[in-house]
Amino acid sequence: MQVKDITSRDIWRAKQRISPYITRTPLVYSPALSEMTGANIYIKMENLQAIGAFKVRGAANKILGLSESQKEKGVSTFSTGNHGMAVAYIADRLNVKATVCMSKNVPDVKVKAISRYNPTILQNWDSQDAAGVYCYELQEKEGVTVIPPFDDKEIICGQGTMSLEILEDCPEIDTAIVPLSGGGLISGVTLGFKLTVPGVKVIGVSQERAAVMIESLKAGRPVEMPEEPTLADSLLGGIGLDNKYTFDIVRDYVDETVQVGEEEISKGIAYIMENHHVIAEGASATGIAYALRSGAIKKGSNVAIIVTGNGISMETVKQIVNDNY
Repeated sequence: MQVKDITSRDIWRAKQRISPYITRTPLVYSPALSEMTGANIYIKMENLQAIGAFKVRGAANKILGLSESQKEKGVSTFSTGNHGMAVAYIADRLNVKATVCMSKNVPDVKVKAISRYNPTILQNWDSQDAAGVYCYELQEKEGVTVIPPFDDKEIICGQGTMSLEILEDCPEIDTAIVPLSGGGLISGVTLGFKLTVPGVKVIGVSQERAAVMIESLKAGRPVEMPEEPTLADSLLGGIGLDNKYTFDIVRDYVDETVQVGEEEISKGIAYIMENHHVIAEGASATGIAYALRSGAIKKGSNVAIIVTGNGISMETVKQIVNDNY
């Protein structure tokens, strides 16, 4: 079986290719969430990647697949933060020149983290879509290779490797709760599960503010929206009007999509901090936020919640602690 041009072999190949460059993150049982929901809840701790986010999987798979001549010319990307950091990190390890274009809405904490890996950083736009336009102009002018943040086969397959790890650690998983933005993560995770264990239910969770994929699904086609301030800033950005992969995969294979509000996201961040001593950024905590809703989780089910990253400032953490305790 394959979806578009992606097969389970592609995801297994990605797993082998990226293994020297990523962390095989733990799948941690959550006694607190399990007791509260009456289900068996496990948390996939992608916040423990070297860069603090899952995006390193897709970036590694894409860049490692480039030819030597492509690597010599360099790479560029457009990002709300974590993908830019992933591209900069992998490029730095491979001695490849990188340029990261991002919107002005990316928090300073993420800009500072990206700069650690010495890319050229350009932050001149009001949206990720506008940054992306310039990124492709750079490709035309200088011959660099664009590393898309989500709508790309190799990116999707790289992200899908975490499904294989989850199944290796807990073959009984029957539900996966995944943050939803441009769809690269959830497309990879969904295919990783569906091409291996078709019965696994996948739930995508977005923020309420400027959730472009959700609105695109409602419209039946990719749409554009202005960005809005949100704790889940990593979920901001469009899906591309010429979307080739993720819109169709999310529409056809993700079982359910839901949205959580700012107060719920804040409580999700506070909950995982208190019960697991883990710092999770807003986008990362959307799955926890959804699980905290009364009746959201089916009793007796075996659930994997993906916590995607830790890119949050201590100022925001302090504010969330003050708001919740």
